[in-house]
Amino acid sequence: MADLSGKRALVTAASRGIGRGIALRLAAAGARVAVNYRENAGAAREVVDEIVRGGGEAFAVRADLGGGRTEVEGLFARVLEEFGGLDILVNNAGVQGMGPVAGVTEEFLDRAIDVNLKGTFFAFQQAARHLADGGRIISVSTAFTRSMAPGAGVYAATKGAVEQLTRTLSQELGGRGITVNAVLPGIVETDATAPLRERFAAIAETTALGRIGRPDDVAGIVAFLAGDEARWITGQSIAAAGGRV
Repeated sequence: MADLSGKRALVTAASRGIGRGIALRLAAAGARVAVNYRENAGAAREVVDEIVRGGGEAFAVRADLGGGRTEVEGLFARVLEEFGGLDILVNNAGVQGMGPVAGVTEEFLDRAIDVNLKGTFFAFQQAARHLADGGRIISVSTAFTRSMAPGAGVYAATKGAVEQLTRTLSQELGGRGITVNAVLPGIVETDATAPLRERFAAIAETTALGRIGRPDDVAGIVAFLAGDEARWITGQSIAAAGGRV
């Protein structure tokens, strides 16, 4: 496990699913973790309590990543006030809704752009201004940017934009020793993928490893990218889909 002792991390949308797994893994590696949530304060508190029981340090902070620039600026201001700085940003917030392009509503399109693209963009901006030299920015994208999945058009399009920003920002921040990467999970068993549960067995058959992903599968890769051993990796989008074809 990467040694993140003394590092200060912010994980967006960290109260459940993949974000929760990432927050717990970073804390287990020694990082102090800001657990961001939008609605479920109780779930965020549970993550914080689990980290504290394990001897770590964490606090919960509410912010809607789709709420615009001011909301994101407020999130970073709160984290910087609490920690006195920031070393690791994990952009995990995302709207995943599925549906054919012909049926996408303007309301859903706007929300997906607001959270997946604009929210991450504003977080990138804040990280570029406030992240400590030698820091890490890791964004959770999706393996759908590498495949042609019916119904995933809006999600893949907005996350694909995040991957392009990842490449650009890696060049802009490289001189400060900051690495910028993205992780592209396949289907992971979380509350968000519950509607697909009856299809899990069929989906598992399309992976080389023969199973559905778990939050910890993604969290381990994020923790590695956050550590010193990944210091020579930047501008990359790393698939984490069990070899799904």
